[in-house]
Amino acid sequence: MEQAPTQQQYLSAHHFSIVPLARSTLCRQSARNRVFLLSSLILAIFFGLSGCSDKQSDGDKSLVVHPLTEQAETVRLESEQSKALAIHKSEELHQLKQVQSSERLIDASLAAKQRSAKHVINTHYVAAPIASDAWYGIKQPERNRFEKQIQNGIMVAGEIPISTFSIDVDTGSYSTLRRMIKEGSLPEKGTIRIEEMLNYFTYDYPLPNKNAAPFSVTTELAPSPYNDDMMLLRIGLKGYELTKSELGASNLVFLLDVSGSMASADKLPLLQTALKMLTQQLSAQDKVSIVVYAGAAGVVLDGASGDDIQALTYALEQLRAGGSTNGSQGILQAYQLAQKHFIQGGINRVILATDGDFNVGVTNFDQLISLIEKEKQRGIGLTTLGFGMGNYNDQLMEQLADKGNGHYAYIDTLNEARKVLVDELSSTLLTIAKDVKVQIEFNPALVSEYRLIGYENRALAREDFNNDKVDAGEIGAGHTVTALYELRYAEMGGMANDKLRYGYNPQTGQEKYSREEIAFLKLRYQLPDENKSQLLTYPIRIDQSVKHLNQTSDDFRFAAAVAGFGQLLNHSHYLHQFDYTKLSTLTRSALGDDTFGYRHEFMQLVDTAAVLAQSNAAAINQSIAHGDKPFPPEDKLH
Repeated sequence: MEQAPTQQQYLSAHHFSIVPLARSTLCRQSARNRVFLLSSLILAIFFGLSGCSDKQSDGDKSLVVHPLTEQAETVRLESEQSKALAIHKSEELHQLKQVQSSERLIDASLAAKQRSAKHVINTHYVAAPIASDAWYGIKQPERNRFEKQIQNGIMVAGEIPISTFSIDVDTGSYSTLRRMIKEGSLPEKGTIRIEEMLNYFTYDYPLPNKNAAPFSVTTELAPSPYNDDMMLLRIGLKGYELTKSELGASNLVFLLDVSGSMASADKLPLLQTALKMLTQQLSAQDKVSIVVYAGAAGVVLDGASGDDIQALTYALEQLRAGGSTNGSQGILQAYQLAQKHFIQGGINRVILATDGDFNVGVTNFDQLISLIEKEKQRGIGLTTLGFGMGNYNDQLMEQLADKGNGHYAYIDTLNEARKVLVDELSSTLLTIAKDVKVQIEFNPALVSEYRLIGYENRALAREDFNNDKVDAGEIGAGHTVTALYELRYAEMGGMANDKLRYGYNPQTGQEKYSREEIAFLKLRYQLPDENKSQLLTYPIRIDQSVKHLNQTSDDFRFAAAVAGFGQLLNHSHYLHQFDYTKLSTLTRSALGDDTFGYRHEFMQLVDTAAVLAQSNAAAINQSIAHGDKPFPPEDKLH
């Protein structure tokens, strides 16, 4: 039987050096000796001065020693001695903790090494943390990249009655917004993707019926809180749910950025902890691989069993940040491992975790997208997890997940890591419907104009709805998807169009359904292993609407509050009767059964943002008073 390595052999095999540890120990012993020597010297001087003081009192009456001064000096010396002893005790305690921690790490690492030698690959090429200006208190310039959205305009139903878009289940925009507000700043105008704010939260939509479509569809219609003369239409989708045991086998490849830009505590250390939380959810049927990239890419873990917690933990803990970034090379290796351990009929997914700082090597965006789309067709999806700020590339993270049939989330806290990788694991990993498209036709006889709130970069051409080759969004198990339209009712006798469902019938001269339906909702989707779409249709009747906003569900009002917040942050000029005061009132009326506290957290963000917006407005007004040019009309603060 193979004999377990000794501690000395293990340290040598893993490039640990005993000499630096010994030197460190000698240095600490030397420091303690100096502290004791200093303490003894202080006491000797103190007693010597005391003796001299007594002799001088007898020999020279002109020399007077004040009792208060002597007492103060005594107290000072005793204080210094106490501090020295305290430092000594603190150093001993710190050394003891370090020794205990090192012993535990060595024991755990030895056990992990014995169990996972066939999986863990030597990773001496991963650089140690490099010194950065931030470590010395120098604030680095912000180089975050957030794409500005051109908000959807108001469409005339008589001219363009049809609206088509792809669904979206990403949530990254809300998490990045939360971090900004907690750090005391508001996002730039137009950089918030409102659909990602809406879909961060779950809503109480009914589950789909068994043996039916993989998701249910819900609609709700009520007066708009943004404008007195308009209505708000909510469309909600809810995917069927699966328990952890029902997920099936998973082949997961973690593609981890360990470049120098990932050194801060909110990046690689948070990532390591987050992935440890994920690995706790895996089982023996799952396969896990880890690829890192930093200047050069390499394999850290190759197809380890999902229940080998020690191997997974050890592989994650040995990672260090350093070097520049060559993410595209890492992606190639990640997909190679995903193919190597491919599970037929299971979940095969690459999970990319980075701050999005792809800045070295072959990083042609079109080639990268082509690779991701090709692997998607082979059954390997891509999920992106964003970390940190300072050089964060939000736009890239969102687009990569979009092309890889995946989900984009931003991890700013451990709570968010738990939400994405534990509570919503099935939604994150398992796609239940792909290429989900929404098309709604408004009845010009009842609706004069409308606008879609959010989904600006998810718009599709009208003909794309029936084209199964046009890519669209995916919905995961248990996911909820929400979209909002603001619309205005037309007066009696609206426009007609023979080519439309709601136009005049040229044979009878009569309108079709125009007094019963305000719109006709259509959805197309494909099952994950199919390439032909299926069609769902739902008429939206005028008698579904309620007269007052307070008659709606908590979910309706909360979704309206979330979308209203996003529009305020984006400086939308379509809000005429809506501000932070009304937003706060609307939010508080819709908290409902907030099991995890996400809605209450949202309420706090609204209150903080209101203060920040007021402060910004005051600064702008002061600037204008000094002769600076005011903002254009569309940039006015609300």
